[in-house]
Amino acid sequence: MEDQKPMGSSNPSPPTALKAKNNKKSVIIIVVLVMVIIVQGIKIYLDHQESIAKEDQLANTEEELAITMQRLTDISEELEEKIAEIEQLGGDVEELEQAKAEIEAELSRSRRANRRTIRDLKDKVDGYELLLKAKDVEISKLREINSELLTENTSLKTEKNVLSDSLNQLTESKEELADKVAEASKLKAEEIKVLAINRRGKERESPFKGRQIEKIKVMFNIAENNVAPIEGKNILVRIVDGNGQVIFDVAKGSGTFMYEDKEEFYTANQEILFDNSRQQLSFEYEKGSEYEPGVYLLEVYTDGYKMGSEQFEVK
Repeated sequence: MEDQKPMGSSNPSPPTALKAKNNKKSVIIIVVLVMVIIVQGIKIYLDHQESIAKEDQLANTEEELAITMQRLTDISEELEEKIAEIEQLGGDVEELEQAKAEIEAELSRSRRANRRTIRDLKDKVDGYELLLKAKDVEISKLREINSELLTENTSLKTEKNVLSDSLNQLTESKEELADKVAEASKLKAEEIKVLAINRRGKERESPFKGRQIEKIKVMFNIAENNVAPIEGKNILVRIVDGNGQVIFDVAKGSGTFMYEDKEEFYTANQEILFDNSRQQLSFEYEKGSEYEPGVYLLEVYTDGYKMGSEQFEVK
């Protein structure tokens, strides 16, 4: 007789074992899948966080670069103002112009934002700011120097103006004195007499009758003048009729002279040496024709000015 297995044995039947084995494999697969999913999730999360960090870093870098570039622009403008001010004060602007050219070159470049770029630019900004501070000190000193020079120049100008005024006053005084001397040195004709000489040589005083006049005789003294120099003089006389016409005859010694910027005729002249002795002069003029009735004017001139005058009448 075949042995029979007792009922209620603990060994599973083959189908049950296979099923258990399959269940175990499924669990392993699920666990592996879960782990893969978790790992991928962690990787995606970490990648995302790294991307965010990089974006934040890039944004910060670009912002920092923009701030630095703006500061460079501001420094360039400050340099331009400093250059203009120092030039006006007479200082040396070569160093500032070189720095400004470097900044303009830096601003014109197209660069990617990176930490090295930012660091280099910041170093340059720091250097330019130190340069600006040094130039502020230089400008302050230049202002002090210019202020002192301005004070000195103002003082010198004041002294120069005072001296100029004094010289002008001295010149004016000299001119006034010269004018006064010139005026005082003018000779005067005094005791002027106009006589008519007839054919017989007899002299008559004004008024005259036309037929009695063969010649007109003029006599006068030159008044004493201690200011006038002893020198030669050309004394001129002219006879002016009632119509304002000068009696002259070039053939008899008449001529022209300048008086108040105009050329005038004279009737007769005489060269003398003025010696301040109240010397008496005498002129005789023969007209050659009868004098028309009227009031005549006798004038005496020398050196372009009038020495005196006298009237006489012909009836």
